[in-house]
Amino acid sequence: MPVSSTRRLITVLLLVSFASFSVLAQDTKRTPDEKPRKIKQEPKKAYVEWLKDHDLILTKAERDAWDKLGTDDERDKFIEEFWRVRDPDPDTDENEYKEQFYERVAYANAHFTSGKAGRLSDRGRIYIKFGKPDEIESHPAGGSYDRPSWEGGGSTTTYPFEKWFYRHIPNVRSGIELEFVDPTGSGEFRLARNPDEKDALLHVGGGPTFAELSGMETRAQRIADSGGFGRSNYQRAQDSPFEVMNLIVDMDRDLPVNRSYVGTATDTPIADDSAINFETQFNFFRHSDNRVLALLTVQTENDDLQFTNSGGLETARVNIFGKVISVANRRVGNFEDSVTTTATSEELSTTRKRKSAYAKGLVLDSGRYRVDVIVRDIQSGSYGVKHVGFVVPEFPPDRLSTSSIVLAAKLEHMERGAAVGPFTIGTTKVIPNLAAVYRRGDPVGVYLQIYNAAIDQTTLRPAADAEYVLLKNGKELYKHLEDWREINDAGQRLTLARLIDSRTLEPGEYQIQIRIRDHVTGQTTTPSATFTIVP
Repeated sequence: MPVSSTRRLITVLLLVSFASFSVLAQDTKRTPDEKPRKIKQEPKKAYVEWLKDHDLILTKAERDAWDKLGTDDERDKFIEEFWRVRDPDPDTDENEYKEQFYERVAYANAHFTSGKAGRLSDRGRIYIKFGKPDEIESHPAGGSYDRPSWEGGGSTTTYPFEKWFYRHIPNVRSGIELEFVDPTGSGEFRLARNPDEKDALLHVGGGPTFAELSGMETRAQRIADSGGFGRSNYQRAQDSPFEVMNLIVDMDRDLPVNRSYVGTATDTPIADDSAINFETQFNFFRHSDNRVLALLTVQTENDDLQFTNSGGLETARVNIFGKVISVANRRVGNFEDSVTTTATSEELSTTRKRKSAYAKGLVLDSGRYRVDVIVRDIQSGSYGVKHVGFVVPEFPPDRLSTSSIVLAAKLEHMERGAAVGPFTIGTTKVIPNLAAVYRRGDPVGVYLQIYNAAIDQTTLRPAADAEYVLLKNGKELYKHLEDWREINDAGQRLTLARLIDSRTLEPGEYQIQIRIRDHVTGQTTTPSATFTIVP
């Protein structure tokens, strides 16, 4: 082959080779838009709905983990594990937690649905998360309403509203009262942060509070308060703006995973080792022909309380909440008060060895009741709970009878016009000794009221004898006949108040009897009580 022809052939082959190489390079090199994308598969609608339906009981860690799941298989395994760790009894086929949760969702949708599904409403979300409240006070149509003292007093007209009461919610607190208001009349009750949110006359000039009527508060101030948390002029500690805000924060927290219940209040909540121990006692006095004054005393050990320095004084603050339930399981009364115990730094060690007492008078009809009492240390958050059954006696108007006999740690006659305190009964300050234990040398206080004793029309003095008798092991040690000349009560109510000198009493158990005899009717009664003297 001629050389020129050979050169031309080589040149053509090289051009073809370069052209092929160029085409291959163009095929393997792609623009950024042409690169395959790593696309995360979106979850199916069923999984999206599952997340919405269970958001209330998901923890933050579980929500974060869910967002990182990439396949439906991973989501199925997540849901299986979600229910497994919440099963209170893995040895059974049923998951009680799961069943209870879906029962609550069904109930919420059936009872709280309005413009949106009941499970999404405020009442529905709280019901699903914490269960059925211990008590519901319902005002489905609103209307005329007499405010309790802690809401300002006075009368007004309200929107439809409900009050829910939880005796105890684990990991939140005890004695929780929630209010839901329907200001639009649509059936959607919204969680209220202030008791004035239900007041339909707040912005139209009606329904003033007692404070407004007396000039101690202005309506403008109350309107300003109603837009925030709590009230500025609150009487109960739980109504303070900080307490309301803290409660909402506490209720929004994640529920613990390993628990036997979704969050319901239990009938017998168990406190931890830091629980407050306290004692209770009821004493009964005739209030009127048909009503009885039930005097509840709550006594705590100061050593269980947390003292903090406040203004140079060591101060412990306790919140006491109580609810009285009738035999028909209806609430007939409730109370809440804050009790403060103070001591100087030098007195603190001695004060810690003492007790603090609180008294609450309840006017009730005769019958059987139960009181649920919660004592909570405001500083530490520790609390104690007691459920106490009691029977309110009858005081017939035509029969000789007496009140409870009270063994008192302190008896003090109150001067006329003196301020009436929580332990004042008539004209006497009576602080009960719940343990009925006295150190030798300390006076033993005895207090009693006598009802329906006849009056001697000649002397206009009670025609009845009242004899104090002190016994030990059944043997009479001491007698004293009451001198009625010092009694200023009317014949329908006579008061006995005496301090017994214990300096001569040996340590041991004693009984005090008060033998009462009416000389006109011949009726008798002998109330008694037992106490102990220690060295």
